[in-house]
Amino acid sequence: MSKKTKKIVILGGGFAGLNVAKHLGGKNVHVTLMDRTNHHVFQPLLYQVATAGLSPADIAMPIRKILSKAKNVHVVMDEVVHIETMQKKVYGKTQVVSYDKLVIATGATHSYFGKNHWSQFAPGLKTIPDATRLRSNILNVFEQAENQSTSVAREVRFAIVGGGPTGVEMAGAIAELARRVLAKDFRNIDPSHTKVDLIEASDRILASFPKKLSEKAAQSLEKLGVSIKTQSKVEDLGSDRLMINGKSMAYDCIVWAAGVQASPIVEWLDIDVPHNARGQIKVDSQFALECDADVYIIGDACDATDSTGKQLPGLASVALQEGKYVGQRLQAWVEDQTFSKPFVYVDKGNLATIGRSKAVAQIKRWMFSGFFAWIVWLVIHILYLIGFQNKTLVLTRWAWNYLAFEYGARLITDTRRASSNDR
Repeated sequence: MSKKTKKIVILGGGFAGLNVAKHLGGKNVHVTLMDRTNHHVFQPLLYQVATAGLSPADIAMPIRKILSKAKNVHVVMDEVVHIETMQKKVYGKTQVVSYDKLVIATGATHSYFGKNHWSQFAPGLKTIPDATRLRSNILNVFEQAENQSTSVAREVRFAIVGGGPTGVEMAGAIAELARRVLAKDFRNIDPSHTKVDLIEASDRILASFPKKLSEKAAQSLEKLGVSIKTQSKVEDLGSDRLMINGKSMAYDCIVWAAGVQASPIVEWLDIDVPHNARGQIKVDSQFALECDADVYIIGDACDATDSTGKQLPGLASVALQEGKYVGQRLQAWVEDQTFSKPFVYVDKGNLATIGRSKAVAQIKRWMFSGFFAWIVWLVIHILYLIGFQNKTLVLTRWAWNYLAFEYGARLITDTRRASSNDR
C-alpha cells in the first residue's frame, strides 16, 4: 500500500457507516471500518427477535460478508476508547488506527435519564444481545408462572415504558405472543389473561405521528388487550415494580423503550464539541465538526437539521441518506474534485406496526392505517434488509407466522432472570 494513499476510518457498522464504506468500495483509498461487533443488525426488527417472531440471523449479517467485494475496505472488530484529532488517531481497546478523514457513525443506546441502575431491571432494545435477553425474560415469566400456579386465573403482567414506535410495537407483539401463540402451550396458567401495560409520560402514544394516527394506534392496541396509561411518569423501578405518579405497581417483566442517548463521542474526543442533552454532536450542513472539517458525524450520533431547521429524526432512512451523502463527499475528496452539492433530506415517511396485520403510516401528506399500512410497513422493512438471503428468510417466516400463528424462535437462552428473580 502506497504511503500516499489516503486513509479513511469509519466508526460503526450501522446503516450510516456501512453506506459510506459501500460507496468508497473499489476506490483508490484505504478504508478501515471499526465496530465492536462483527455484524450489522437491522434494529427496527429487533422487537421481532425479542418476542420470538424471528431469529437473530434473520435480521443480521456479518459486516465482512457485506463488504467482501470491497477489497480496499478493511474491517476491524474493536471498541473505541479515545480519538486524538490533533494526531489523527483512533484508539481501540486492542489497536490504534490512523486516518486522514474520520467518519463517526456509532449510533445511540438506551437513555434512563440519569438513572442507569434501572437498566438491570428494565432492559432496552438496541442490540442482538438485548433482544435475546428480552426474549428469555419474556418467556421465563410464563415458565415461572406455570411452575408457581395451579390456577388458570394466574395473570402474567408486563410493563412497556415508552409510547414511541418501539414501545408500541413491543406492546402489540407481546400481547399477540401471549394470547395467540402461547395460549395453547401451558396447563396451569392461561396466557390469554396476560396483562400488558404501555406506559407513556406524555398525553398520547406515538407523539411524532399526527394525532389521528396516534388514536388509531391506541384503538388497535386496546383491541389486542393492551392497557395504555398516558401522563404516567415513572419515578422509580425495581425488579418487579414501577413507581408511577406516586403509586407502586407490580409487574413480572419490565421493558424500557422510553429514550435514547448517543454513544459517548464527547468522552472519546480530545476536543470540546457542542452537543445536545442526548449527547448528539452538533455538525455543520455537510455533517462535519465545525472545529475540525476532517471529522464527520452521521446517523443517530449527530445533531443535524434539514433545510427548515428541523432536527433530522433517528430513522434508518435518514442514516442511509446521510451515509450516501458523506460517501459522495469523501469520494470527491479522494479524487481531488470539488463537491458543492448540499444535503437534501427526502422524507420517506413514518411507520409503526401494531401487531398482526395492523399499522399506522404517514408518508408525506398521506395518512393511513390498518392492513394496507401494515403491507407498506412490511415491504419497506424487507427492502431495507441487507442481503437477499435475509429478505427471503424474513418474508417466508413472516408469511408462516401470519397464516399459522407459529413462532419458531421461542428459545430461552439466558437463564439469569430465572435464577436471580425467583419469587
